[in-house]
Amino acid sequence: MGKGRIKAVFCMVTGVLAAGILTAGSFAASAEEVISEGVFIGDLDVSGKTAEEAKSMVQQQVDQLGQSVVTLQMGDDQVSATMKDLGLTWDNPEIIEEISRIGTTGNIIQRYKEKKDLQNENVHYDIEYSVDEALERSFVESCSIYNSEPVEGSVYMGDDGVLYVEGGTDGLTLNVDATIGTLNEYISEWSLGGVTVQAEVTRTSPMLTAETLSDMNHVLGSATTDYSSSSYARATNIQNGTAKINGTLLMPGEGFSVTAAVVPFTAENGYELAPSYESGQVVDSYGGGICQVSTTLYNALLKAEIEIDSRSNHTMTVSYVDPSKDAAIAEGLMDLVFTNDKDTPIYIAGYAYGGVLTFSVYGKETRPSNRTLEFVSEVTGRTDASTNIKLVAKTDQPAGSVVQTQTPHEGLSAVLWKNIYVDGVLTDTIQVNSSYYQASPAIYEIGIVTDNQALASALNSAIAANSLEQVQAVLASPPQAQTEAPAQTDAAQTDAPAQTDAPQTDAPVQTDAPQDDGSQTAAEDPAAQPGGDGITVIE
Repeated sequence: MGKGRIKAVFCMVTGVLAAGILTAGSFAASAEEVISEGVFIGDLDVSGKTAEEAKSMVQQQVDQLGQSVVTLQMGDDQVSATMKDLGLTWDNPEIIEEISRIGTTGNIIQRYKEKKDLQNENVHYDIEYSVDEALERSFVESCSIYNSEPVEGSVYMGDDGVLYVEGGTDGLTLNVDATIGTLNEYISEWSLGGVTVQAEVTRTSPMLTAETLSDMNHVLGSATTDYSSSSYARATNIQNGTAKINGTLLMPGEGFSVTAAVVPFTAENGYELAPSYESGQVVDSYGGGICQVSTTLYNALLKAEIEIDSRSNHTMTVSYVDPSKDAAIAEGLMDLVFTNDKDTPIYIAGYAYGGVLTFSVYGKETRPSNRTLEFVSEVTGRTDASTNIKLVAKTDQPAGSVVQTQTPHEGLSAVLWKNIYVDGVLTDTIQVNSSYYQASPAIYEIGIVTDNQALASALNSAIAANSLEQVQAVLASPPQAQTEAPAQTDAAQTDAPAQTDAPQTDAPVQTDAPQDDGSQTAAEDPAAQPGGDGITVIE
C-alpha cells in the first residue's frame, strides 16, 4: 500500500547543522560510540545514548503515539480510531546514523568545531511519520453511514391555542477527499494525545426551517359557523372533515383541494349518514355536513385574501351563512380549491367542538394595519317556492301515511362584494362571486301500501297529479274495496305507475350565471347540467 508523508513537528528546530560538517571521507560511528551532547530527536534528548538506544527511544515514542485516538466528528455523530489502526510508522530512521556522526567523525578540527557548536546551541531533528493511505481512507469513509437527508421543520397548534414551530435540520453528505486533507493537516501539527477533527461535509438545507416557519405568527383570516342544531351524525361528519384539514401547511405557490383532503365519504373514513342535497331535495348520504366545513374555510380564506381557484354555491340555500358565502362539495363536480399566493408559508388550523366550527389561516402579515375588509352578501333576485310541493309515493309505508320531509326553499340569485377600507374610509369594492340557488318545493312522502286496490289506485292518481288536496280527499273518503279485483289490479299492485316519481323541479334558465374571479356559479348546479341529476351535494 502507498503511504502519505505526514510530518509531525514536536519541537522547532533551534539550530541547523551546516551541510559541510560531514565530509565525504567521514567514517561510520562504531556501535559503542555515543551521541554528542545537545542532540535531540523531536523532543527526545538522545545525548550520551548509543545509536541503538536512541533508536529504541524513538520507537517507544512512536508506539506511544500509536495509541493516540483520532476522532472524526460529523454532525452529532462520530467515529474513532487509534493512530496504530491507521498504520502509523516512523519514516526516517536513517537520522540515527546521521546524528551518531556529529562530533565523532572527520578530522580533529571538524570534530572540535561540531562539539563547540553543540555547547552553544542544541541540534533538533524531526521525526517523520506516515499513515497507510488505504487504512486512512477506509476510516474516513466509515463516517458515510451518517450521511443524512434534510429534515423539514414542522409547525403545530398547541393545546393552549398558540402556534408552535420546530426547526428543520440540514442534510449532511460526507466529502471523503476533503476530510482526508483536513485530517492530515491536524496530524501534521499534533503532539501526544487525542485529536478531534470535524469531517468535511456538503450541507443540504431543508425548505422549512425554524426561521421560515416563525414568520407564521399572524392570523390572516378567521371564520366561525354554528352547527349546534345538527344531528349527532352531521356533527360527527363536521368534526371528522375539520380534523382532516386541520394542520395543513402550504408553501408559496402550493395548491389545496378540500375534496381531495376529505374523501372518501365512507363509513371506513369516519363518516356517518346525514342530510345532503341531491337533485333538489334532501337525502341522507355519508359525509352530510361536509359543506359547512368547506364553507367556513372559504370565509376564512376570503378574509386572509388567499387566491381562490374554484368555488361552487349549493343547489339550494343553506342556513349557516348568507347567500354567496357558501362553498359546496360534490365529489367529481364541485370543490373548493385555492393556492397560497403569498411569499411565505400559510398554516390552516381548524377546530370543531360543542357546535362551534372555526377555521383560521396563519401566515406573515404584510398588509397595512390601517386597511380593513368587509364582505357583503347582496340578494339580486328571488323565486317564491312557498306554494310548490312535490309528492313521492312510498311503497314501504301504509296508505294514510303523509310525512313532510322537506320545507320549500326559496330560489335566490346573489352576489358577494368585498369592501376595502383604509383608515375607515371605503376605497374600493370588488365582486367576489355570483351565485344562483334553485327554488325547491316542499316534499311529502305518501304511503301507498294497502290491500284495498281501489285506494292504492286513487292515491297513485293523486300523486301523479302532484295534488296534496286530492291525496287528503282520498284518505278522508277512501273508495270501497272491490270483491273481485279487475284484471288491471294485479298490474297496478305489482308495477307502481310511472307517475309515482313526481316530476323534478326544472333547472332555472339562468344556468349561465356571470362569473368573476374564477369562482363557480349556477353553471355548477347539479340539476342544471347534463347528467347532473343524482349528484349529491353534501350540505
